[in-house]
Amino acid sequence: MARQAPCSGFAVINTDVVIVGAGPCGLFQVFELGLLGLKAEIIDSIRQPGGQCSELYPDKPIYDIPAIPVCTGDELTNNLLAQIEPFGCGMHLGEEVSTVARQSDDRFLVATSAGKQFSAKAVVIAGGVGSFQPRPLRLADLDNYVDHSIHYRVRNPTQFTDKDLVILGGGDSALDWVLELCERAKSMTLVHRRDEYRAAPASVEKMRALANAGKLRIIENAKASAVEGAEGQVTSISVKSKDDTTHELPANQILIFFGLAPKLGPIAEWGLDINRKTINVDTEKFETSEPGIYAVGDINFYPGKKKLILCGFHEAALAAFAIKQRIEPEKKVHVQYTTTSPVMHERLGLPD
Repeated sequence: MARQAPCSGFAVINTDVVIVGAGPCGLFQVFELGLLGLKAEIIDSIRQPGGQCSELYPDKPIYDIPAIPVCTGDELTNNLLAQIEPFGCGMHLGEEVSTVARQSDDRFLVATSAGKQFSAKAVVIAGGVGSFQPRPLRLADLDNYVDHSIHYRVRNPTQFTDKDLVILGGGDSALDWVLELCERAKSMTLVHRRDEYRAAPASVEKMRALANAGKLRIIENAKASAVEGAEGQVTSISVKSKDDTTHELPANQILIFFGLAPKLGPIAEWGLDINRKTINVDTEKFETSEPGIYAVGDINFYPGKKKLILCGFHEAALAAFAIKQRIEPEKKVHVQYTTTSPVMHERLGLPD
């Protein structure tokens, strides 16, 4: 990793740890570091905290967070933000990390696209799938409709009430929103390029039941071929089947779920051990090939890796202890419990 001198004219922000990514794992990393008395600053290219949970699935129910039977992506994000509030973490959103350089004192100089600079003793990459964008529908002249009547994510489910809605896709996201919005829409059509689905079997079964009840039209082995409309409002979509049959569908709103195109972006240039589009780490510290740089959540890889939020929380806890030991190598890092430790209570801002 190259060394780089701080640029003059900028006030460098000093902190213990810079966290790249404000998704659930990045936010929980703040909490685990805070319990150990370490200060963190978060940087994320998205303009709001929560990562994919808030950006793509704010209303999607999540069922596998321990002790929380069900919560939405937004609710999970808000709870994590409330949990880390005592630690005064700096949030730098809408900024991309442009460089990470090791300094002569073994600290890291981190610079962002907004010109900010940070000096940190460690860096944690919690960037989810990296810099990501939904895969677009590749037809001409769609830009004027995007975010008006063509959408790659659901921000406000009420806007689909009493609309002729067409959903493109065959994965979990597509079927989740078919099930969520079917009763709300005036009409709904699901278009999938195959007749097999990459979604949970239970969701496929429920989707088929809606079709059998006449509440949903399904067109399989077909692709969108044209969109008609004016002034940002679609009026119809043409769908062409493999047998060259063309279906003309009325459409006030179109939802597209073709998955994400993950990109590591500048992270790929940091000299780390990259495994396709993930970063190799060990399972003791969740440290990368660069000492002092760690990776937690979906962006890391190790044998047996599972891309689950709860696994990322576990990784964040162990990474925090490893970072504490790196920063204070002469001290033994003891496990203290938030139920009984006066030190933990003080750091959490609890009354005596």
